[in-house]
Amino acid sequence: MSSVDVSVLDLATVRTGWSTSDALAATVEFARAADELGARRFWIAEHHNMPSVAATTPPVLIAAVAARTERIRVGSGGVMLPNHSPYVVAEQFAALEALYPGRIDLGIGRAPGADQVTAWALRRSQEGLGHEDFVEHLQLLQAWLSPRGVRVGMGMTLTATPAASGYPEVWLLGSSDYSARLAGKLGIRYAYAGHFGQFDPAAVFALYRDSFSPSEGLEAPHAMLCTSALVGATEQEAAYLAGPSTISWINIRRDTREALPSPEESARRIDAMGGVDFSGTKVVGTADQVRSRLEEMVADCEVQELMVLTTAYDVQTRIDTLAALV
Repeated sequence: MSSVDVSVLDLATVRTGWSTSDALAATVEFARAADELGARRFWIAEHHNMPSVAATTPPVLIAAVAARTERIRVGSGGVMLPNHSPYVVAEQFAALEALYPGRIDLGIGRAPGADQVTAWALRRSQEGLGHEDFVEHLQLLQAWLSPRGVRVGMGMTLTATPAASGYPEVWLLGSSDYSARLAGKLGIRYAYAGHFGQFDPAAVFALYRDSFSPSEGLEAPHAMLCTSALVGATEQEAAYLAGPSTISWINIRRDTREALPSPEESARRIDAMGGVDFSGTKVVGTADQVRSRLEEMVADCEVQELMVLTTAYDVQTRIDTLAALV
């Protein structure tokens, strides 16, 4: 991509026959390749109770990836704030920033990333889940991750770490216009989850820019589009390799839980359904086709960065796709 930096979103995908250890090892392998290829960021999502996703604890995986890479920024895409104590998140990411100065991103989301039962198990309560609570928790988190901290009474200031030399970049993630408006209002970097969001991304980013107010940490809007893409040597190969992502989307719609099937198994299932009229990956094709489409999307959305999720059965397809784009 010639117009913007390209980054990676990874879910530590668990394919059929793999253990969690296998999936996490593949994520580290992918991150090392992304570092060598010159990608800007490597973000790890937070999902729970999903047989095909091993990315349950972003701070732990960020530490593992950052320890095995040299240059690339590593972060969360994202931490689902309603699942956690804001202060604990602030402490975790302050510690990560201290370990890997200038390389840590904190992407924040307000969705649970889980089913209702799992969300209850994470939170232990249904309190504090409203929009107002999220805004308050986000602002507290920002304050704890700043030199000023939070005044808590009795002359005491609460901070996330005793002697910070720097702070992680804070991003607000979203798949709706609500998050775009909030990011603009608070003056935070914004990333739109275009790999599953149903809104027009160009319109969402326009809302972000129109509502933006400069903040202590950000003087002008800074936006990133995340979408899904997969590159193959031919259109036919790309479509074949993207089959598992289509089955994954079908499983989500049917509330079916399983590890990611192989391309062969995915093709068999799709044929048995009489074909499907959609792809689980937004942009699929040859390197030239995918690059051209992504350049169009970046120009339409007027964003500063692009992040790509590649759902594939093998890690080499993820690496090859990234190599074709950076």
